[in-house]
Amino acid sequence: MSDRDYYEILGIDRDAGDAAVKSAYRKAAVKYHPDKNPGDSVAEENFKEAAEAYSVLSDPEKRRMYDQYGKQGLGGAGGFQGFNAEQFGDFSDILGDLFGFGNIFGGRRGRRGSAGRDLRFDLEIEFEEAVRGLETKIQVPRSETCETCGGQGAPADGIETCGECGGHGQVAMRRGFFTLSTPCGSCGGAGRRIVKPCEACAGQGAVRRERTLTVRIPAGVDEGSRLRLVGEGEAGRGGGPAGDLYVALHIREHPVFTREGRDLRCMARVSFSQLALGADLEIPTLEGEHKLHVPAGTQSGTSFRIRGQGASAIGIKGNGDLYVDVHAVTPKKINAEQRELFEQLSGHDDLEADEPNLFDRVRNIFS
Repeated sequence: MSDRDYYEILGIDRDAGDAAVKSAYRKAAVKYHPDKNPGDSVAEENFKEAAEAYSVLSDPEKRRMYDQYGKQGLGGAGGFQGFNAEQFGDFSDILGDLFGFGNIFGGRRGRRGSAGRDLRFDLEIEFEEAVRGLETKIQVPRSETCETCGGQGAPADGIETCGECGGHGQVAMRRGFFTLSTPCGSCGGAGRRIVKPCEACAGQGAVRRERTLTVRIPAGVDEGSRLRLVGEGEAGRGGGPAGDLYVALHIREHPVFTREGRDLRCMARVSFSQLALGADLEIPTLEGEHKLHVPAGTQSGTSFRIRGQGASAIGIKGNGDLYVDVHAVTPKKINAEQRELFEQLSGHDDLEADEPNLFDRVRNIFS
């Protein structure tokens, strides 16, 4: 056991949090690692001290005892007694990936299978379905765990223990003052060999199937929204978890509405007389017809707002609004009577001049 103060060894304050303790240890490990300092006994000793300090300060109970009673209190708490590799189970997460060794302190690590691949499914839905939400079914081709062999790739009598690693999946080798463990090259870290492959899956542990899944699409989704179905992707291998399925949504264009977030927009084509004299229009909404009053003298391109007739959005309460843009339609063909009226109107700069009979005639012809 080192005689130096653990906080001093790691160069941290006594109130340092867990993240600071871990970060300080990483820095010390990188600085004093024997691979970076071959033959340097001082660096090796510093590395051991840093590991010793971390083993205590990273454990809440040991740290509490150390803060109260110093190193004497660690003996009664089952504390750190020198450099003991068995007490460094989480060091592989800190140093193993750092130096590419896996479990650098040796010992048996649990074998974990590989996770299955994530899948993507593109789903096209109607505009109204995106606004209101729906529940639908999809057909997804994917690999699934073989039911015959349970994903093992072979029946129970078709698997033998790897003779190279003794079933551990790893082989140990000495590196300086500690032992390194690396995946077994003979079995690829599986710890076993398949000598009689499963006939149903040809030893792969998975088979190809098309699965029907129910997808619940919430109201308010938009173009490009993705839904995640956990565990509905490809099957994992060697007992690993299945991947996830991502459903990418594509929304068909609507013949009337366009969408701007929670708001909807549509266009109403009206005649010159309706703009000049005013009119009541029947405007379609997602919930039915809505009567919109266009006041006399409205200009082409004016936008009217109908509250609450828009769309919903995920995570936001209430609907947006519907905006109606009114545009005058110029007739492509006119008859003689209409031409005469237009010629009469063209002689007036002020369309609201004192000619009520003329406007009455325009209303009757174009309305």
